[in-house]
Amino acid sequence: MQLPGPRLTRVYRLEAAVGPPLELGTTAAGQRRIVPLTDGTFESSLLGSGHLVGGASADWQTILADGTALGDIRYTLQTGSGHLLDVRSRSIRHGSPEVLARLGRGEAVDPSEYTFRASTEIETGEPSLAWLNQGIFVSVGARAPAGVVYETYLVA
Repeated sequence: MQLPGPRLTRVYRLEAAVGPPLELGTTAAGQRRIVPLTDGTFESSLLGSGHLVGGASADWQTILADGTALGDIRYTLQTGSGHLLDVRSRSIRHGSPEVLARLGRGEAVDPSEYTFRASTEIETGEPSLAWLNQGIFVSVGARAPAGVVYETYLVA
């Protein structure tokens, strides 16, 4: 039996600003911090454009000893039509110690120099967007000096 290979369709590109991280300290799991996503906009050929809802969006991170960042990213998007999307991602960001140090200092680093990927779920109560509730999504991320960029794809 030949299985079909996966196809990716870009659903949206989100550019979000981040606020100062809340440092929880080092636990048995690693260094913990919460990075608020304060503002942002998204563009989509499938959803139109919209914005990130500040105050309902953040990245709960665990930083491992080697600098790898594990993210539990939760954010709310609002479409131009007013529909809300609850987005939840589990991410990993890793790279060489030098590149991670540059990211940590807030420098601009080319996304090809490190890996930032996530598995993503999207939920909405809007019937016309119910296909989002049934989708499998992956995201590619990049850390910019003042924020983050996520491109999220539907896996078909």
